[in-house]
Amino acid sequence: MFEPVIAPSGTLLGLLQRGRGDGTLHALAAPRPEALAALNHCVLRDPRRDWQVENRSLYYARLYLDLNGPLTEIEAHLFSAEDLLDQDEDPDENRTGLALSVLGHLASYGRDDALMLLRRYAATGANWSWALDELAVRDDDAGLRGLGPSVMRRFPATPDGEARLATAVRDAYEPRPWRLWEELPTYRARLAAAREQGSFDRWQRQLSPSGPRPGWSVRAVLDWAEEGLRRGTPLHVPAARCLAAVATPEDRPEILAAAVSGPEAARATALHHLVVAEPENPAVLDLIEAAADDEAAVAAYERMLTPLAVDRARTWVHRQDALGAAAGRMLADRGDLADAPLVLGALRDAVRGDGPDSAALWPLVDGAGRLEIACAAPVLRHVYRETASSHLRGRAAAALSATDPRFAAGFAVECLWDCEESTRELAARYAETGDVRVVDRLRRLAADPAEEEDVQSAVRSRITPDPAL
Repeated sequence: MFEPVIAPSGTLLGLLQRGRGDGTLHALAAPRPEALAALNHCVLRDPRRDWQVENRSLYYARLYLDLNGPLTEIEAHLFSAEDLLDQDEDPDENRTGLALSVLGHLASYGRDDALMLLRRYAATGANWSWALDELAVRDDDAGLRGLGPSVMRRFPATPDGEARLATAVRDAYEPRPWRLWEELPTYRARLAAAREQGSFDRWQRQLSPSGPRPGWSVRAVLDWAEEGLRRGTPLHVPAARCLAAVATPEDRPEILAAAVSGPEAARATALHHLVVAEPENPAVLDLIEAAADDEAAVAAYERMLTPLAVDRARTWVHRQDALGAAAGRMLADRGDLADAPLVLGALRDAVRGDGPDSAALWPLVDGAGRLEIACAAPVLRHVYRETASSHLRGRAAAALSATDPRFAAGFAVECLWDCEESTRELAARYAETGDVRVVDRLRRLAADPAEEEDVQSAVRSRITPDPAL
């Protein structure tokens, strides 16, 4: 997957890609063709860096409804020649997943054209399982039963076909369609066998774990971590948990030796074990400082929860390396009010050095809000406007609610249209109701069946829904 190209935050496209509430407000004020072009661009070229955790589908679906947008471009995208190429290999879920999720929400809102597109794609598209999951919670029984022949034709009655069918049934996010088809005489025997095979596969995996066994030695656990690294799968964190179960006091010299000069994975495992097993030992912090250029050592330090680790952070926060950055995050998470200047400095350094999308900003933004650092508000506003991460923007909004007296009349208003549920919930609690847009939006959110319960609970604490909506 290629990194998405995000337009500047001051443009309509940039706002919509970020999922900002101002994106919806600007789109509704823009010429309709321009707004639809930007909206289609976002849906057909997923702008999220991590589509598994960031929300956009409901946000875009609501805008399609507000603009009465046609679905012709989504249709052309789903049934393009590129989709035909995906039929012979694993489908690129990132290419079509967002569009299918948007169609699912539109179907929930009563858009029959979206429902028909989902049915057609589930019958013929490469990413048919995603479409089927969308239909499973929205279509009626008759519609789902009608898809049975098209889906079952994907699995010929051969050993390979039966194996793929068992995998599809086992891994289905929504089992309802498969259960409906199993009720039909034509497919009953095959689907019953597939369901049983899936249950057997899960049972077999439970009987054949590939990890450590009782009775393993410290050396065996360290070797397991090294083997995982050779395969490209870092295992030092679970291996450290295993060490806690198998290590005895007599094993401490071996663990210390691994932490000082062992191979990469063994050293990481030993350090992660020691920060939990000996959290009050200053020598463990000395080992971490000696290995400051090791990413695993820095990660081990960030797992420490003791006052001793926080005290050492005050010494390390001025370092111009990864350990210094970790010390800033430690103070943001666990420091006290006296550490506010250090946290503010770390926040400014992170924004200047890594930009508004760095994952390192998450704890620093949270810390600025936790410590109520009023001087951090300008930096937080910059992060809010510029970041492409809707989760980080939500954290910045939460921090601004604690640091910026203008938040309730400013960003909180646009957050009512934000793509993230948690950000809309925050806005529902803070946005000033003197703005007529706020009152109308709160009523609409309260009456919207697609809105999350937490958001609606926050709305109900502020206003009673309009029965006319």
